Amino acid sequence: MTAREEPPTESGITTTLPTALTAAPISSDAKEAWVWEQIRQEARRDAEAEPSLASYLYSTILCHPSLERALSFHLGNRLCSPTLLSTLLYNLFLDSLSSSPSLRCAAVADLLAARVRDPACSSFSHCLLNYKGFLALQAHRVSHNLWLQGRSALALALHSRICDVFSVDIHPGARLGSGILLDHATGVVIGETAVVGDNVSILHHVTLGGTGRSAGDRHPKVGDGVLIGAGATVLGNVSIGEGAKIGAGSVVLIDVPPRTTAVGNPARLVGGRAHPAKNNDLPGESMDHTSFINLLAEFAG
Repeated sequence: MTAREEPPTESGITTTLPTALTAAPISSDAKEAWVWEQIRQEARRDAEAEPSLASYLYSTILCHPSLERALSFHLGNRLCSPTLLSTLLYNLFLDSLSSSPSLRCAAVADLLAARVRDPACSSFSHCLLNYKGFLALQAHRVSHNLWLQGRSALALALHSRICDVFSVDIHPGARLGSGILLDHATGVVIGETAVVGDNVSILHHVTLGGTGRSAGDRHPKVGDGVLIGAGATVLGNVSIGEGAKIGAGSVVLIDVPPRTTAVGNPARLVGGRAHPAKNNDLPGESMDHTSFINLLAEFAG
């Protein structure tokens, strides 16, 4: 992921990720601290600009000393029900985030992914409070940890609440990387044995599903830097290679090699299977949905 440093706005908030934070080596703690400070500054700005939100912003962000506490509080309140109390969920999320640096790193990476890749994401605080794709991902990671610990009943109960509240259905057994963007997120379905790599972008109404009643390893494996367009369906234990692109509305039943593009129903590789056209960038980061259209015209001609 590349970014350039821009001067602070009039409110003193830097609007893009500073170049220093993209350079290696950089500690995850430093990146988390920078993002958390941005969130707090944005919340103060919004509370001043919109006094009717001041109490809400104080309770969700400004009264908390850390990102994991603010995130735990917000998720607990969003996912609670009359019989699944917010205090129970808050403690569950906080215990998981506090004891697992990898969960906190993934949350920060997801925040950065949304802020950099989605032009509609106006601030980190907006993503933290309002992006249901981001919130569903963070809740899923906790349910996945519970699943790995053998606490399947609680993992499935949490999974059910995520489906009900966010309209995102990710089985607790699914393994997801970091730096993931679920853009719009409504209707995303990811099956139990699916694997999704790092820096992947998935649009709304995408299904990573199985092909029938058989058990075992039956869901797609998605590599790093992949882009899956809106309404696409990928079925079975197929491989979507690193840097591949799946066009919107496609139905994929075949392996997609790295850096190639699959489109259509059933999906075919742009350029043909023998000599498929290659993507020059990582579509999951560039969010380039339509460059393959020119390639299709070239091959058709």
